[in-house]
Amino acid sequence: MSNGTPGLARHYLRYSTANLLVMMAGLVSFPLLTRLLDNTQYGILGYYETWVLMAVAVAKLGAQHSIQRFYPHGGDEERMRSFATNLFYLPMIGSLALWAFVGAVVIVHGYVTGDGHSPVFWMALVMTPMLVYSSLVETVLRVTEQSRTVMLTRVAWRWLQLALMLGAVLAVQHTAAAAYGGKLLAVVVGMAFYFGWARRNLHFARSRMDAAELRQSFAYGMPLVATEILAVALVSVDRIMLKNLSGDFAVVGIYSVGAALAMQVHMFMNLTVFESFTPAANRVFTTDGAAAVRALKRTMLMPMTYAAIGVAILLWTLGTDLIIALSGAGKAQSGPVFELMGAMNAILPVMLVCGFGLVLERRTKTVLALMCLAVAVNAALNWFWIPAYGVMGAAYATLVSSAVSSLAACVMVDRSLRQFPDAKTLTTVVFAAIAALLGGWVTVQLSLRPGWQRMLVGGMLIGMPYLLVLLALDGRLRAMLYPKLRAVERRIGEGAVG
Repeated sequence: MSNGTPGLARHYLRYSTANLLVMMAGLVSFPLLTRLLDNTQYGILGYYETWVLMAVAVAKLGAQHSIQRFYPHGGDEERMRSFATNLFYLPMIGSLALWAFVGAVVIVHGYVTGDGHSPVFWMALVMTPMLVYSSLVETVLRVTEQSRTVMLTRVAWRWLQLALMLGAVLAVQHTAAAAYGGKLLAVVVGMAFYFGWARRNLHFARSRMDAAELRQSFAYGMPLVATEILAVALVSVDRIMLKNLSGDFAVVGIYSVGAALAMQVHMFMNLTVFESFTPAANRVFTTDGAAAVRALKRTMLMPMTYAAIGVAILLWTLGTDLIIALSGAGKAQSGPVFELMGAMNAILPVMLVCGFGLVLERRTKTVLALMCLAVAVNAALNWFWIPAYGVMGAAYATLVSSAVSSLAACVMVDRSLRQFPDAKTLTTVVFAAIAALLGGWVTVQLSLRPGWQRMLVGGMLIGMPYLLVLLALDGRLRAMLYPKLRAVERRIGEGAVG
């Protein structure tokens, strides 16, 4: 990887563009699927998607982490063959063996008991090894810094999946099975591309099989597999417990609608930040130490805090209107779920940056323990709050468990790496938030029509005062934005002249 900032900025731009375009596909599919599928069918879709995420996390056997850690940068052809054989193909063979064993157990169990499974289950089972293979190839692409290829394939695959899922629902049947059939077809197409790339670039050699290298891979990757599984469980446990405690897929559907849209906020606010921040933090920590990491955090936290709080206020006050605008009044029950979880996903990256550093200190067991804590808190609160508060109980549990683990990371990270937003940023954002909430109060008094009207008018009444107060009180923000605005103005002027 290039040590210069331009290379990092280029990769950030590509990954952020890819995430934005993938998010746009989600914003297109969300209103269409929620209108075409009733709550029960949408709940089935979300339920099995949860189990696929868990299955893929387990079936990768930690290979993706080992690929990132042990990729032989600058290695000769023989070293590359050894890498491909021991860290890509052999773990993939192990994953296929595990998948075949599980599939055989399911088939035998069904034959003995007479219990069948839905078509969605079988499609999810078939899809799992293909998703594992595609994920490992994409990991190789990322670690070799082929961000252009990652961007193009990620975006093309997501939009193809959207087209095939909607096409199947419209042409065949308004059911989760039809939607999943379209998704399965998209996965087949995507895997075929990745298979062709791997065949050209990753070569298996029986003579290069090395048990020691394979053991090293598993020893490094498997603890991180546990963390990844728990991360998926943290996202998934709400849907599973809603289904088990209520016995109603419609309830899962109501939750899934709000949570799915909130996940788009997570993708844009969280994933894009950490795809660029984590490599930079690792490099700075290695070359310049903890103080340089804190300086990097200070630079990021000012604009991050302003953006996160502003987005959180908008989602908290107008989230239901966005649900109505995208999916219709019939999905309004999902609005409060989205308001809470969307606002949480907007603010969470700030807390994660503040407490980032445990992985720099190689305290991966502490990271695993914190993830265990989050899942345990989430499950315990779901057990009590879902019967008491219904769908919102699951949302409250997610909020509290995420806050507990994030704050715990801030407390447990070494003081030399801990960094919170400075006093000026916090003071400024409090005044800006007050102005935004006053704009929200005015929006309520206007008695606007729910949906697009209240969202657009309210967005202006909330967003404009918030931004104006920030610009008025913080000269650092003005200094940051002014050159960019001047550059845009100059380009517009050059375009007009041309």
